[in-house]
Amino acid sequence: MKIRFLITYLFAICFVMGCSKGSDDEVPIPPEEEMYFPPLNSEEWKTVSLEELEWNSSGEQPLYDFLETNNTDAFILLKDGKIVLEKYFGSFSASKNHTWNSAAKTLTAFTVGIAQQEGLLSINNASSDYMGTGWSTLSPEQEQQITVNNHLTMTTGLDFTGENSFCTDKECLIYKDDPNTFWYYHNAAYTLLDNIVSGAVQQDFKDYFNEKVRNKIGMQGSWIKTGYLNLYFSNARSMARFGLLNLNKGIWNGDKILDDPSYFEAMTNTSQDLNKSYGYLWWLNGKSNFRLPGSEELFSGKLIPDAPDDLIAGLGALDQKLYVVPSKGLVVIRMGDSAEEQELGPTSFDTDLWKKLNDVID
Repeated sequence: MKIRFLITYLFAICFVMGCSKGSDDEVPIPPEEEMYFPPLNSEEWKTVSLEELEWNSSGEQPLYDFLETNNTDAFILLKDGKIVLEKYFGSFSASKNHTWNSAAKTLTAFTVGIAQQEGLLSINNASSDYMGTGWSTLSPEQEQQITVNNHLTMTTGLDFTGENSFCTDKECLIYKDDPNTFWYYHNAAYTLLDNIVSGAVQQDFKDYFNEKVRNKIGMQGSWIKTGYLNLYFSNARSMARFGLLNLNKGIWNGDKILDDPSYFEAMTNTSQDLNKSYGYLWWLNGKSNFRLPGSEELFSGKLIPDAPDDLIAGLGALDQKLYVVPSKGLVVIRMGDSAEEQELGPTSFDTDLWKKLNDVID
């Protein structure tokens, strides 16, 4: 009660004295005691209406129309943990599972952080320390130069231009550049993190993830091996739970799931200068440049110009979207089929969707 009184008192002083909210009039994320967390193993989830938030209810139906037109299956919008909007389209429902595609890279980055927190690996160590030597066609000296951090930041230097950039067979893992000299969106290099974590924790990656993350925040779903890929499938609310966990910087209702603030900050901020819009497998908005999957070109400007600058995102093929906006206390989930021909990473759909979201939120 004393904390809440102090917060109320400070806001009152700020209101009277005309304190600035910043250039974007953004409201700071609420303290954890004001954040809502849905109970574990329950369908219960508190809601808050557009009217209560004083948002624009006239923008709700145009948003739904846009989502339906663009092949959406599931959409959820949370404000400070509570459900504001939740909509399913066609035959899809709240109980159905959907692949996250590359949005699940964020799950892996989070799990790596827990393994490091527990002292089982260091991201600054060579990945061969945990996978063993001879995992690629590189020389032992070249392998030793590639660290876990390089896998997290897409800077391994492995060749992504082959016939199958998903292939993790030894003969597919070929030297192209020295680590840390160029940024490639290389799925094979990412997928190897499963083996790195498994080798470090001496436990199957799936089991370790379930124990350390999924079960602790009430998610459901599972990792399913599909060819070379390890894809995560869950319902939309499970993705929303993980978004809420990251909105609260790794803490779930007082339970410190990832108790390493320095790792969390590094994960959700620019991880290298080669692509300022990329952290540890998270996409970042508001930066001065970005690179895209399948391209070697460096683009100037923000990743999603119409979205808040502090947005972080898990972005998957066929327009799977996990947006987290700390300044506004938002988590936004979109699952479905591709809205356009460009299928990997950020697409113009991100910009179009945020224009519709702004019509509601603002």
